[in-house]
Amino acid sequence: MQRQSSQMVHNDRQHGADDGRQQAEAQIDHNHEQAISAHGDNDHSAHGPHVDHTGHEQMFRQRFWISLILSVPVLLYSPAIQSWLGFAMPSFPGSQWVTPFFGVIIFLYGGLPFLRMAVPELRNRQPGMMTLISLAISVAFVYSIAALFILSGSTFFWELVTLIDVMLLGHWIEMRSVRQASGALDELAKLMPDIAERIRPDGGTDQVAVTELHVGDLLLVRPGASIPADAEVQEGESDVNQAMITGESKPVRKQPGDEVIAGTINGDGSLRVRVTATGDQTALAGIMRLVQEDQQSKSRTQVLADKAAGWLFYIALGTAVLTAIAWTIAVGFNVEVIARVATVLVIACPHALGLAVPLVAAITTSRAAANGILVRDRLALEKAREIDVVIFDKTGALTKGEFGIVAATRLDGWDDPRALALASAIEGDSEHTIARGIRQSAEERGLTLPHVTHFEALKGRGVRAESDGHTVYVGGPRLLEMLEIEPPEPFAPFKNEANAKGQSLVYLVQDEQVVAAFALADVIRKESKQAVRRLHDMGIEVAMLTGDSEAVAKAVAEELGIDHYFAQVLPEHKDQKVAELQKRGKRVAMVGDGVNDAPALTRADVGIAIGSGTDVAVESAGIILVQSNPLDVVRVVGLSRASYRKMVENLIWATGYNVIALPLAAGVLAPVGILLSPAVGALLMSLSTVIVAVNAQLLRRVRITA
Repeated sequence: MQRQSSQMVHNDRQHGADDGRQQAEAQIDHNHEQAISAHGDNDHSAHGPHVDHTGHEQMFRQRFWISLILSVPVLLYSPAIQSWLGFAMPSFPGSQWVTPFFGVIIFLYGGLPFLRMAVPELRNRQPGMMTLISLAISVAFVYSIAALFILSGSTFFWELVTLIDVMLLGHWIEMRSVRQASGALDELAKLMPDIAERIRPDGGTDQVAVTELHVGDLLLVRPGASIPADAEVQEGESDVNQAMITGESKPVRKQPGDEVIAGTINGDGSLRVRVTATGDQTALAGIMRLVQEDQQSKSRTQVLADKAAGWLFYIALGTAVLTAIAWTIAVGFNVEVIARVATVLVIACPHALGLAVPLVAAITTSRAAANGILVRDRLALEKAREIDVVIFDKTGALTKGEFGIVAATRLDGWDDPRALALASAIEGDSEHTIARGIRQSAEERGLTLPHVTHFEALKGRGVRAESDGHTVYVGGPRLLEMLEIEPPEPFAPFKNEANAKGQSLVYLVQDEQVVAAFALADVIRKESKQAVRRLHDMGIEVAMLTGDSEAVAKAVAEELGIDHYFAQVLPEHKDQKVAELQKRGKRVAMVGDGVNDAPALTRADVGIAIGSGTDVAVESAGIILVQSNPLDVVRVVGLSRASYRKMVENLIWATGYNVIALPLAAGVLAPVGILLSPAVGALLMSLSTVIVAVNAQLLRRVRITA
């Protein structure tokens, strides 16, 4: 089916769009098809050709308006309508044929799409709403023709045309709702530019199609332009707007060595970037594939809705047969019997039932993607509402995975900024991870560094340099051993606390005297504590996995308020810890980086991968967080609970409506004068569809905050 849809899109669009855009447009058509045929949409490709559903919204809109206009003379010249409203239309030769003439035209023009779409359902032996609609209008049409030429009795044309009009209107509204709900993919496709500016070896540039780019090409990205491929900045600095991909509210500063993502918008600076991925390998294409997978996957609730719609078909047929028998016995076989049968079939149409879940799922996908949450498997998102425990992998999820200064102390006469600035200056030429952590801390505080000279690396011990006439050292305990000095007594509590927490100690030594000490550790993300607190507020326990020592794990767990932690866990053993919690009856979500955590992500009830914008295609997780933000886990749970509430509300409305309406359509209250005509039945059925669609759209207004 996807191949066929892609070809349809390709024929309708001009050349030059990349594969990701074609796939996105094809998926939108696929969603239209899902709304039209709730049953067997995954089976069409396996059972042969099906109806081309491209452009159904426009088709239904056009047929609705034309059929509505043609219905006016049918209604005006209907004897029943004239009798009810107390008026008479002018009579002329052949005026008695106005109603049947336009009625036949409307049946062939407005009713034909329903008849065609019922064919795949019957061919696949999966009768559904198209079969019910087709049966209802066919019964009305055939009886009216028979009554006109063979039988004596009132025709059924005005009921037929109003039924078709209302059904066309309902389908038009549905198609528009589905298109709007599926707009995320369309918007993603629009992010990719068609043209890139490739730099030639002589320094000039050529305008080339994005599809012609290759890994290693050097591109010029001018201010305000879209970045055409995943790339690494070679020259220039600029702020890049990544909100459409990562959900970050502020532009991100990019400089040489930083990665940029295809589809993001360059700011005021000019960048020269080296292509690292193109086409299907870009982050944007990965995001679009994930959204496609989500929209094609079925949740447990949607499977239930499909089964309910299938059962409803047989219930409707059974009710229609019983209605026909009962009314035939009571009043004989006449127009009234056909009216009852047709009304039952119209009321039972599972339109609202088939729309209840797909619309909510599509809107959920759109909202999630807008917040940097990518759902590969709807079932994973649905299960998230039931989670009892969330397990975070420490490094990369709760922490940044990089060293930073978490505490410091110094001698009297020194202040923290002075000590940190001097240590950062001394470490300026070192590539050690601890050195980078010191420099990063100084950069974050905006410190001005003193001038240093005669830098020298002391292998395994630290570094030495000169500053302002002083010899200055930076290093750990082995540096002090080499210098044969001890830290001053006031430093002892600081040293003991850092050792208890498993933190790395670095000393600043000037003129062979320890003047300051820094404790470095894997920096905890500022959002982590809030994420743990919000999960607790939602009644969810929090656990942590780490390969670090017991001391490090305990310190992080105590600082964040984590309920359980597992230390010194090898990657290949992480899934065993998930299994331990599951054996206690816990429903577990695992949050990791999606690479060395793959077994644990697969084992968990819900696997959530945290990764950068260029690492979104994580096969082991059902949900991917584009940003490495633990607060997004809170949003996943909140979105899961909100979308499930909407699904349940829609299912209750759709099924409850049929439970009440079917007996009324069958004529249970006929003795007290309450009868539903096919036209009123069609109106009520479409009203239920509109209500379900509106209720699904209300999900857009639900606040999903952390």
